[in-house]
Amino acid sequence: MLILRDGDDTPESARGGAVAIGNFDGVHRGHKALIAKALEEARSRNAPAGVIIFEPHPSAFFHPDEPHFRLTPLPEKLRLLAGLGLDFVVVLDFNATLAGMSAQQFVENILVERLGVAHVVIGYDFFFGRKRSGTAETMLEAGKAAGFTTCIVEQQAEDGEVFSSTAIRLHLAQGDVAGAARLLGHWWRVGGRVAEGNKLGRDLGFPTANVNLPPGTSLKHGIYAVRVMLGDGSRHGLAGAAYYGLRPSVDNGSARLEVFILDFEGDLYGQEIAVEFVGYVRGDRRFEDLAAMTAQITKDCDKAREILKSASPCPLADAQPDC
Repeated sequence: MLILRDGDDTPESARGGAVAIGNFDGVHRGHKALIAKALEEARSRNAPAGVIIFEPHPSAFFHPDEPHFRLTPLPEKLRLLAGLGLDFVVVLDFNATLAGMSAQQFVENILVERLGVAHVVIGYDFFFGRKRSGTAETMLEAGKAAGFTTCIVEQQAEDGEVFSSTAIRLHLAQGDVAGAARLLGHWWRVGGRVAEGNKLGRDLGFPTANVNLPPGTSLKHGIYAVRVMLGDGSRHGLAGAAYYGLRPSVDNGSARLEVFILDFEGDLYGQEIAVEFVGYVRGDRRFEDLAAMTAQITKDCDKAREILKSASPCPLADAQPDC
């Protein structure tokens, strides 16, 4: 999958295609419906299929002092998009210049001049241009004038629950990672470089890989059953138990993720890992002493094993195993 950033020349292989436009935070099932439309249209025209995304998230640009819970930082978003069969992704810098563009300038500068699009796919609630002046209807009319067609995808839902990034964040804030996965269409995943901790877990017999998650991560504090992917690619989907919280029994510090990989030996300091959340084990709590905490960790690991043993590679029964 070709990745185009601001300043990159657009090759002919990425021009004249069908593109879906959005933030696509989470690349959830609603987003996938838009992307599927772009892929379908592109294949019918024997043309390239791509998406246009914005980096950073517009909310982070307009409200820099307010932590924003991003479901998929850019590397994870690109990984998910690459798995959908797209030919290219355009990553637009969401800066003052882009924020100041009128809706018409966005169409002319990005869609027509840079990409020469033949077809655009957007959601029913898509806004673009300075002060969100452009709507889905604006895009439809602009396309008619500029010579491209537009598909507007209506709200996507299942059993009365809308596929939305906001709904997914609410599930995660409640520790309902299975509910979040149902809306995503894949297990929620975070990643980062393993940092050195105080080695208390190792002393207790449960050495952990510690990862600092971005500010604004609103995952409920507690213990989770997880799968761990190592950055060197040597092992994938290792079973684990993860803790996310303030460690009230130790120091009540800033929230961080501590991952214990079951049946694993090795030094992970400095390595990149990815952690896939599969099930919720229990909430956070304070222990009176280390012996009580150690006994509970043993029970937590046993419970995580049970959850992972029965969990499928994909949260959707009718999806492909590599969802």
